[in-house]
Amino acid sequence: TALSHGTRTISYAELNKKSNQLARHLQKLGVKHGTLVGLNVERSIDVVVGILGIMKAGGAYVPLDPANPTDRLAQIVEEAKMPVIVMQSLAKQELLTHGAQTVVIDTDREKIARESDKNLELVTAAESLAYVIFTSGSTGRPKGVLVSHANVARLFTATENWYRFDENDVWTMFHSYAFDVSVWEMWGAILHGGRLVIVPYLVSRSPEEFYELVNAEKVTILCQTPSAFRPFIQAEEIAKEKHDLSLRKIIFAGEALDL
Repeated sequence: TALSHGTRTISYAELNKKSNQLARHLQKLGVKHGTLVGLNVERSIDVVVGILGIMKAGGAYVPLDPANPTDRLAQIVEEAKMPVIVMQSLAKQELLTHGAQTVVIDTDREKIARESDKNLELVTAAESLAYVIFTSGSTGRPKGVLVSHANVARLFTATENWYRFDENDVWTMFHSYAFDVSVWEMWGAILHGGRLVIVPYLVSRSPEEFYELVNAEKVTILCQTPSAFRPFIQAEEIAKEKHDLSLRKIIFAGEALDL
């Protein structure tokens, strides 16, 4: 199993085939090496299928998390001027006003499924663009940060001796895919053959439900900001039933850690 979300799971073979089909569909829309492609989907297996499909087509993804305010999404669309957006049918209509071609990943499933699921020729290199994430804008107008495939790979080559991740690890994708920590969570699992549990948005907002999910899914690697982890500790303290969690590493990021 590569991914799980609620009761749905997907194998590595299926994930590879679905992303190959999406990649070919995107290439027919003109996506090629270096093309920016917006991704506007709710937290689900479609997030990872979308990211892999965009990358396999040669493009770089631009997160447009529907949980973000409409004004922020519209600003990103205006700044990035991506020619194609991968979205779901529930996407905010405001995103469609700038004239990009759209792939509606849920309603277009049959059309996408008609594409070949065989592996594509590699059209990217280490220095190729992987994604563009926009800053929060807390110090002014949000700015797009361009991140290469080499930048992402270095996260794991530089820390391999510290963590020794492997195919037995279970990770959570707790954070929004518009937040850089999600890159660590997603590739930490997939690059090592582990399993990625995509945390539903409402569960990510409830420390008690998240504590139960971490136990039920036997999560071994947890990535958190310190401010998100404190409520997790409190949830365990007040839980009626204490669990013997499977965690072997808790990795903090994003904020200073007050020991």
